[in-house]
Amino acid sequence: MTVGGEAHPNLTVARAALRLAASATREEEARIKEELLRQDIRGVAVDFGGAYVESIATMVQRAIVAARREAVIAPVHPHEGAVAGAAREALAQLAGRALGFNVGGKIAIARYGEHLACAVFVGVGLVHLDDVAVGLAHRAVPDPRAY
Repeated sequence: MTVGGEAHPNLTVARAALRLAASATREEEARIKEELLRQDIRGVAVDFGGAYVESIATMVQRAIVAARREAVIAPVHPHEGAVAGAAREALAQLAGRALGFNVGGKIAIARYGEHLACAVFVGVGLVHLDDVAVGLAHRAVPDPRAY
């Protein structure tokens, strides 16, 4: 199976999620989503912000709701669990930089067939010396056409 000329769809989906998470505007995000859809990749991104630790549950929940709303995943337990697990893993990768600070950015989900990726792109607040962090996770999920 090839997607976008690449033999490894998991890498393609990861790149798609990163592109969506790093998009600077809603217009850019919409353009990327349209481009991905032409490759049969579904994607969604959601803005968030707040204290890192206190916001983790909200960020995971927003990722699940957005992925369901935009039909990136089917409204079934294995898909929702995959988004939750990938989002938590991607967010955990930020802990070393974000623990104790405020974060703001985007969390994005992309899916192609059985491949799902979650990317988080954030600014980490540190007075006027802001830092940047990225987290990325992949999950295998049942193809939604099976439901």
